[in-house]
Amino acid sequence: MIAHTLINPIIPTLKSSDSINMALEWMEDFGTTQLVVVDDHVYQGIVSEPILQDAPNGSLPISSMVLQHHDVFAAEDQHVYELINVLHEFGLSVIPVLAYDRSFMGCISRDDLIERFVGLLGVKEKGAIIVLKISELDYSLAEISRLIESNGTKILSSIYNTGDPLNPSPQLTLKLNKREINPLIATLERFGYEIIEAHANDPIKNMDQERLDMLMRYLAT
Repeated sequence: MIAHTLINPIIPTLKSSDSINMALEWMEDFGTTQLVVVDDHVYQGIVSEPILQDAPNGSLPISSMVLQHHDVFAAEDQHVYELINVLHEFGLSVIPVLAYDRSFMGCISRDDLIERFVGLLGVKEKGAIIVLKISELDYSLAEISRLIESNGTKILSSIYNTGDPLNPSPQLTLKLNKREINPLIATLERFGYEIIEAHANDPIKNMDQERLDMLMRYLAT
């Protein structure tokens, strides 16, 4: 899943000559706090709602404002994992996508990107989540997969986190395709794996902003 396949053609773009009032109206209409500015297929930068609201005169053109993130964009072939990091690092609600020749191709919305990424993680699928404490030296996804599949269960997605200041222990988070995991946990523990969390809840249907921010902070570590 790469950038150009995630472009949403509905997201409008601004020209430098467009007015501040027009930009604010479009932001309200399309439920975003940022819009991309493009002149003659050349990406100029991003304007944000808080900055525009501080403008002394709404009839002024966008060119009278300071554009942000003029050097922040996604290449057309960047993977969704990299896009998530761009989204988080720069606090974007839209990501401009540029072709190899640097011409503007379109925008990816934050909501669309998260929706597709959540699909990749299997979050919406029924099944348990387990978290293992495991060092890099002991980490072998092939071995863990073999043990899990020996219990008739499959891994839908996996995330290995080497640790962070708040939680320095390396962890492996696995999303599974079954919710009955007691025999599986017993197997993993028998082979010396430490299970620090296990959840067998219903699939997540909606993710609020706070949980979304937590997810992106976790993935960015």
